[in-house]
Amino acid sequence: MKALVLSGGAGTRLRPITHTSAKQLVPVANKPVLFYGLEAIAEAGITEVGVIVGDTADEIRAAVGDGSQFGIKVTYLQQDAPLGLAHAVLIARDFLGDDDFVMYLGDNFIVGGISGLVDGFREERPAAQILLTKVPNPTSFGVAELDGEGRVVALEEKPKKPKSDLALVGVYLFTPAVHEAVRSIEPSWRGELEITHAIQWLIDQRRDVRSTTISGYWKDTGNVTDMLEVNRSVLETVEPHCEGTVDEGSEIIGRVRIEKGAKVTGSRILGPAIIGADTVISDAYIGPFTSVSEGCTIQDSEIEYSIVLRGSSLTGVRRVEASLIGRDVEITPAPRNPSAHRLVLGDHSKVQISS
Repeated sequence: MKALVLSGGAGTRLRPITHTSAKQLVPVANKPVLFYGLEAIAEAGITEVGVIVGDTADEIRAAVGDGSQFGIKVTYLQQDAPLGLAHAVLIARDFLGDDDFVMYLGDNFIVGGISGLVDGFREERPAAQILLTKVPNPTSFGVAELDGEGRVVALEEKPKKPKSDLALVGVYLFTPAVHEAVRSIEPSWRGELEITHAIQWLIDQRRDVRSTTISGYWKDTGNVTDMLEVNRSVLETVEPHCEGTVDEGSEIIGRVRIEKGAKVTGSRILGPAIIGADTVISDAYIGPFTSVSEGCTIQDSEIEYSIVLRGSSLTGVRRVEASLIGRDVEITPAPRNPSAHRLVLGDHSKVQISS
């Protein structure tokens, strides 16, 4: 069995972060979201992995390499434009051959991995198997309609009037039957080859399409709110550990991981939290559910329920919360006289100012 991991896409909902970084590499608990998926695939016993890449191909290649760090072998497959999930299957035809495969969206996060799902699929081998989960806003997802016995009878992409609250999770399992399906469908109104249309084609052809409804934790990390929520979920599992230095004037409470080379002085850190390598925390408060990446400086500031990326600094700032701060960002107080805010913001930025 092989895996196909989708790591293209523009990541428009995470701009401006994704103007300069692939959305799949934005870190959760100081590890790129994509890495969690690759680890789950390796744990399921799958070693041959095709990674679909787009405009951020160089960055994805630099981070993932040949896959050996995850115990897998990676083949990169270039998608010139984001033309849909079924299009990704189409261009991966030579790589996939006649093998069964799991398709995994690289910006999705599933607690507990996919090993049980893959094992069950290997035994039963339906034409396709989809993961579903109940959501409060089904109009934002692909939605499945089941019959009285739980079989999939119809799929619809982002319906205005959904027939259920069961959304498709970004993990799909297929036999080679899907290759005929993706060749048989037409682009949607969005100009994309939709995987929901391909699965619907299998249903219409009376192929065996099954579903598994998961009750565990799943998130599509496509926006800031979901990124912060996934970060919170992962940090809940952090074990206390310190490879850096903490002076006597500091207080570390709860599950806090302090990585190699980090220095904490005169500060209070309330876990769960992670302090990255070579980061300096001085006279500061780090609140729960905060991930601070490597090489950062947080001085005379307070931050909580946030993600801070590599090389950023907060100096004399009170108070920051529910924020995603990009790489090499500098945050300082505005001058008191004259009282004014000075901003340099990229496209699609969102700022809240207390006045």
